[in-house]
Amino acid sequence: MNPISATTQPEPVADVEVTTSDVERVERALIDASTRLPVLVFYASAVVWLLVSTFFGIFGSVKMYAPDFISDWAPLTWGRVSPIHLDLLIYGWGCMAGMGTATWLMARLCRTTLHHPLILISGAVFWNLGVLMGVVGILIGSNTGYHWLEFPSYSALTLFIAYLLVMTWALIMFRYRRRGHVYITQWYLLGAFLWFPWMYAAAQAMLFIVPVNGVMQAVVNWWYANNLLFLWFGSIALGTAYYMIPKVIGRPVHSYYLATIGFWTFALFSSWTGMMRLIDGPFPAWMITASIAAMILSIIPVATVGINHHMTVRDHFPLMRYSPTLRFTVFGAMSYTAFSIVGLVISLRSIARIVDFSEVSVGWTYMGLYAFFTMVMFGSMYYIVPRLVGREWRYATLIKLHFWGAAYGIGLMVLLLLAGGFVQGLNLDDPTMAFDEVVQTIQPYLRGATIAWILLCVAHLIFAFHFGLMLLGFGRTASLPTFLNPLEGEKSEAAV
Repeated sequence: MNPISATTQPEPVADVEVTTSDVERVERALIDASTRLPVLVFYASAVVWLLVSTFFGIFGSVKMYAPDFISDWAPLTWGRVSPIHLDLLIYGWGCMAGMGTATWLMARLCRTTLHHPLILISGAVFWNLGVLMGVVGILIGSNTGYHWLEFPSYSALTLFIAYLLVMTWALIMFRYRRRGHVYITQWYLLGAFLWFPWMYAAAQAMLFIVPVNGVMQAVVNWWYANNLLFLWFGSIALGTAYYMIPKVIGRPVHSYYLATIGFWTFALFSSWTGMMRLIDGPFPAWMITASIAAMILSIIPVATVGINHHMTVRDHFPLMRYSPTLRFTVFGAMSYTAFSIVGLVISLRSIARIVDFSEVSVGWTYMGLYAFFTMVMFGSMYYIVPRLVGREWRYATLIKLHFWGAAYGIGLMVLLLLAGGFVQGLNLDDPTMAFDEVVQTIQPYLRGATIAWILLCVAHLIFAFHFGLMLLGFGRTASLPTFLNPLEGEKSEAAV
């Protein structure tokens, strides 16, 4: 149950050291016990929504090249299936997994037990209700038509109330934290908790309550979508990575100075990037240019975070062979760098002119939502769940299958959508090519994306089964983590 350590831990030589160690162990156990029920509720709900989202993702992928497939029933047309898939991936899986992880991390880092957990559980219940209402609303045709804001107003209100319960409790935990150092993970999590209600409320107000006019609706919509991707999901994932990587390898973050620079530049530049989706549209030129400049300057936090993570893991990369948490988290952290670089490239006017109306933007979105955020969340769940249920993951083989299925699935999907989208953009820009010919050229890539979705579906089913075993008490009773390569893991553990 203890994190993998890469350095020798000295034997206690005095009663004071033994007592201090015992007190810290009991303190961690009490914190884990207080967060057990709410965090597991968040996680269980997230896994269910992930499975449902994946099934809709497969269905929507098929309908991209076979639109007549089950087209006689309106609720299963592509215009409803696609937003349901993305909204479930965002609000069902992403938000609930993120809030569960953030709750546990805040409690651990604040070194305070979670009082009145029923308030958090109520927040989770209301959030599930809001997501369910939103899905039903889209199925019956109440889609608002705004990207990532398709849920009808009654669903949005329920989600906002649920989030206020969760956010309030996170701030209360931070208020009553044990005095001392504020870790970089807490910076990112507090930022995420405060940014989300501002973004969500502002977007709802300007699009539905007191709607802005004309093209400004598109501005507000893309401002919200990009900020949700960066300031909400990105902040939670980066904060989690900053906790998990040092914890697993048993050494502190390489440079707190770099971490501070990375946080503030991330907060400053990321919020300006949304207009890069509107290049060559009927918008003020300064607005688009500022967004492109912000996307270029976002390389600063990318570089500082990447260097910090690399220097922290340096000389410890072999631990990825048997630590599931480290393997998933490092994959996600590396994907953050790739996601940001691709975002910079497609924000350049010369490239955007080609790829703006292609599948490239879809592939880039999946890089952020899945290759970066989701893989980090999987890594955190492999670390946190055993500490909540008191048992270790039962089968290392299932963890390996989950990782490789998810890694190959998302890798294949992103490569196909980026490559196919670029070809699609070039063909759309060719005046000698008929539109139906352009449609035919993208179809092989879309069929390949369906295969990628099937790989992801298998990986998610494996993870859901393994997670279910943990919830039902069928985990492995052991004092050591579940290693991906048990012999190597045991030798390493014995060596330290």
